[in-house]
This record gives sequence, C-alpha cells and structure tokens, in this order.
Amino acid sequence: MSQQGSAGNVIAAIASFFFAGLGQLVQGRILAALIFCLTTYAAYGIATLTFGIALIIAVPLHIWCIIDAAKYRAD
Repeated sequence: MSQQGSAGNVIAAIASFFFAGLGQLVQGRILAALIFCLTTYAAYGIATLTFGIALIIAVPLHIWCIIDAAKYRAD
C-alpha cells in the first residue's frame, strides 16, 4: 500500500464498503479504524432508533470511510 490508487488501497476500499473501518485496519491504521467503525455504526444504531433520520449522518460517514481507505498514502 505504497501509493494512492494501488491495488492495496482498492482492496482496503472494498473492505471498508462491507465493514466500516476494516480498510483502515488492513492498511495498519488502527486508531482510524476504531474511530470510523465506532462512529459509523453508532450513527447506524441511532438511525434504527430514530426511524432512519440519522441515516443523513451514517451514510456520508460510511462513504467517507471508503474514500479515506482508497486515497490513503503512506508517507
């Protein structure tokens, strides 16, 4: 996962699509993985309690997680 657009970043983005934070974990970014996982699934949980109103927050968080995994560059 040496550069943006590498095969490793594509795999990380696909992993984040299925489970928020998994792509960051694959890249070795444990703190980012925990933050994305906890915030995204907390928002999804609140969305189920509020009849979907919080999906306005949960879906963009999940998309951000996927994009972050795809654009990561290890410097």
